[in-house]
Amino acid sequence: MRIAVCRPQVPFAHGGAEIFTDELVAQLRARGHEADLVSVPFKWYPGARVLTQAFLWRLLDLEEADGRTIDMVVATKFPSYVVRHPEKRVWLVHQFRQAYELDRTDLGQFGESAEDRALRRRVQALDRVALGEATRLFATSGNVAGRLERSTGLVAEVLPHPAQELPYRNDGHGDFVLSVNRLDRAKRIDLLVEAAAAESSLRVVVAGDGPDRDRLEQLARSLRLDGRVTFTGRVPGDELARLYATCFATFYAPVDEDFGLGPYESFLSGKPVITAADAGGPLDVVHDGATGLVVDPEPAAVARAAVWLRDHPHEAEAFGRAGNAIAAEVTWDRAIGRLLA
Repeated sequence: MRIAVCRPQVPFAHGGAEIFTDELVAQLRARGHEADLVSVPFKWYPGARVLTQAFLWRLLDLEEADGRTIDMVVATKFPSYVVRHPEKRVWLVHQFRQAYELDRTDLGQFGESAEDRALRRRVQALDRVALGEATRLFATSGNVAGRLERSTGLVAEVLPHPAQELPYRNDGHGDFVLSVNRLDRAKRIDLLVEAAAAESSLRVVVAGDGPDRDRLEQLARSLRLDGRVTFTGRVPGDELARLYATCFATFYAPVDEDFGLGPYESFLSGKPVITAADAGGPLDVVHDGATGLVVDPEPAAVARAAVWLRDHPHEAEAFGRAGNAIAAEVTWDRAIGRLLA
């Protein structure tokens, strides 16, 4: 089949959604399909721009290209699923969360004016139409599926996707807790930095880059952590695999996360995960006392969990093995088989 994978792209940003869609294209090609990525730059602010950006997708003609039929489109996150196609399958990463659960929070976008309230309602109405057009509707996690049903009444099949391809391995119980994430406020990496301040014996490595990096580095300096928190920036795959292999646990506790590749990557390396009770998607696979520790989103609680896992290597190893068994079941063969069925 000829398949177009649709993804909005914030210029210069690269995170889980980009890794997922790039790999999806590669995996479809490896199975004999003619697959390509269709991407449109995305800027959701100020004000009504979120709707004009969505309408760009509505105007695209993806039924054929270069005189040949495109058999299927696979749309992912807002606003790519606004595209029209007679065989539109949606593998939902997330809706425009600022119009839903993030509204009227620090991470929201719409104010209290009549215009902003109307814009929010129009985004929601557009979702009901565009997602309702899908011939099959999947969600990357139970959290994403639950949000979708609560907000639109539409029911999606839960279909997690595998983590990125890395030389995963376990090189033993190291001396640091690892965070791998886009450095964004919603990812709450400051909880881990402040946990290091609360526990003087804790060592932390933060891998990734993003708009919150300067603030996080300044926070570490202000807390006088004496180099116990290291910011590596984005690292190549081999180095990332080495960090996973040599940590004693990972930290992954965003606010109500959609899915989250981090826990799966950690599990494939045989390492347990520390997450928060309100983290959303990670709770599908991070089970307290079984594959990791689930704590309150407070620095002191994160510090206690990290120290416990560091000081209990046998239990940490058992959690990592249990997580590995879960992650090993999520394969591209199974995912693509369901997606195209």
